[in-house]
Amino acid sequence: MNKSAKPVSSYFGENIFDLAKMQQMLPKNAYEKILNVISKSEKLDPDTANIVAIAMKDWAISKSCTHYTHWFQPLTGTTAEKHDSFIDYNDAGKIIEVFTGKQLIQGEPDASSFPSGGIRATFEARGYTIWDPTSPVFVMEYPDGNTLCIPTVFISYTGETLDKKAPLLRSIDALNNSALKMLKQFNNPATKVFSTLGVEQEYFLIDREYFNARPDLKQTGRTLFGRPPAKHQQLEDQYFGNIPERAFAFMTEIEREAYKLGIPLKTRHNEVAPNQFEVAPIYEDVNVAIDHNQILMDLMDRVAQRHNLAVLLHEKPFANVNGSGKHSNWALATDKGENLLNPGKTPQSNLQFLVFLVSTIKAVYQYSKLLRASIASAHNDHRLGANEAPPAIISVFLGELLTRVLDDLEKGHPTDKTDQAWINIGIDKIPGIPKDNTDRNRTSPFAFTGNKFEFRAVGSSQSPSTPITVLNTAMAESLDNVRIAIEKSMAGGKDLNTAVVEVLRKVISESKKVIFSGDGYSDAWQKEAAKRGLPNIKTTPEAIESYNTKEAHALFSKHKVLNDRELEAIYHIDLENYIKQVDIEARVAKKMALTMYFPTVVSYVNELCQTATGLKSVIGGGDKSIKSLKDVIKNISKLMSGIQIEVAVLEKLLNAAHNQKDIKKKAWAFVGVKSQTEKLRVGIDELEILVANDLWPVPKYADMIVGL
Repeated sequence: MNKSAKPVSSYFGENIFDLAKMQQMLPKNAYEKILNVISKSEKLDPDTANIVAIAMKDWAISKSCTHYTHWFQPLTGTTAEKHDSFIDYNDAGKIIEVFTGKQLIQGEPDASSFPSGGIRATFEARGYTIWDPTSPVFVMEYPDGNTLCIPTVFISYTGETLDKKAPLLRSIDALNNSALKMLKQFNNPATKVFSTLGVEQEYFLIDREYFNARPDLKQTGRTLFGRPPAKHQQLEDQYFGNIPERAFAFMTEIEREAYKLGIPLKTRHNEVAPNQFEVAPIYEDVNVAIDHNQILMDLMDRVAQRHNLAVLLHEKPFANVNGSGKHSNWALATDKGENLLNPGKTPQSNLQFLVFLVSTIKAVYQYSKLLRASIASAHNDHRLGANEAPPAIISVFLGELLTRVLDDLEKGHPTDKTDQAWINIGIDKIPGIPKDNTDRNRTSPFAFTGNKFEFRAVGSSQSPSTPITVLNTAMAESLDNVRIAIEKSMAGGKDLNTAVVEVLRKVISESKKVIFSGDGYSDAWQKEAAKRGLPNIKTTPEAIESYNTKEAHALFSKHKVLNDRELEAIYHIDLENYIKQVDIEARVAKKMALTMYFPTVVSYVNELCQTATGLKSVIGGGDKSIKSLKDVIKNISKLMSGIQIEVAVLEKLLNAAHNQKDIKKKAWAFVGVKSQTEKLRVGIDELEILVANDLWPVPKYADMIVGL
């Protein structure tokens, strides 16, 4: 037992400049002003900014910081930072520490090397970072020094967004506006509505030596070749199993670092596959939750290196075993502490809850293609529909009770009493437990889980910003449409309850095709979804075409989340990312095949031929052992020839893809490249079990994912 361990509450948030520290360090009037900036979206005046900056600098220096950075989230999907020291010359020419309100609020990183999707030319370099006061400033600790990190948005010189945070913040405002208008119909006293998020982060851990010995893992994040070991996850004994000590040491250090940064990590456990794990926090405001997830991914990578481990965040680092997701648990809350997706004890009579529930279903049904686009990547294409991952068909799971409530509501039937049910297992010493109103469905991409929706299709390496931005915006539009319909019905003389029920019946009837409670992994669901007309979009180029539609442009423009140029930029960046990811994988696969696997197999065949010649000289050519050896040589030689053939085809497809001038055609050409890269894998993976183990040029799955 670690007797020196301190209670988490004694150091939680010590490395964030939060409201408590502001209240302690700022004059009362400055604190009240910054509080209004954060809670009421008021403008920050220059004088207050200067006061805040001085206090922030003094606090940062007390935390051993020598530099500060505007920490932002460009359209790469990762984070970025440029560090500047606090030092400057005073009037006497001496070095002093200085930090002004202007430096706090605005930075100017070079924008030319970040993706812009055509918004900016390469020579147009200027961009701005602008402080986001709604997300806490934090100190990132390094072994050789600390840095003050200021969360910011990132925009171009012409004002368009170049990051993932600005659209998210706009979608939060859009959802707030639409939700408040709806709540007024119910005389709800809320003055603010915001989405909350809990991000379950899945990941693999492997020994760093294995990682360094695999060019595919180092350059692409996944194994382009390799066979699962005889025992991997098929006995279903990994999930929630004992955490290996080496992984536990990694987890506890991550938790200590995260707690100091105010990240409320709650859960840790083994996941389905060997060496796969999950960490999950308590729910937070969605903007802060996403910032925390981005910080956490960076922490995980750095801490893993200290433990001589590599953390793999790729959605499918190992073929034919469980992939990794980032299950995003989304709900709506008010400033009065109310969860708008909490059904209560009698959901059938809770009209406010039913309005928000049905509006969510409508949003997912109407904008399922955009939601699919929001989680599209070459990485996630490998995962969706595979082991333990939801399919590419976007559907909603509600559970038996809520499905029955909506079915009865649509048909005008009263729903039977739905008081709390209890489970009693018939053992006197074991107490009965309350039964939840909904079961869980791990195969659903968008599942209701009691008082929230779990968007399970988000990929483990992705920023949750884009999926949540799309979801927030779609929900804002859905709430507007439902509210307007209710208002029209009331204008016709109907009371609120009658109008709500009438509108909800119509919306349920129009949207219920997206509701599915069965096995999302089954072939039967693929056929059923096709009958219902639900899209089953399996590739990224097809998925992100949804951004390039009039419907998408109208949605994001109406709610002022993305203008036309910004949406087109996201579309082009996602296409380019897909092309680049597949291109890198194909080139790495080709090089590994020709310079690692092929020479190894040639050497092995040469050894076998020498052995066969030696046997023949000793025991003669008619012995069965000679024939058996020749059969092995022929089989391996055939697979060797297959490698050369598949590499030649891959090279041809790569050249053809690169020669495409139109970016859409190029992306579709790389779909073929991706498929051919998988074909190249087949023969090499077959050779893995034919070639002597000591000659194989890279660590095998059995080395990497069986124990730590």
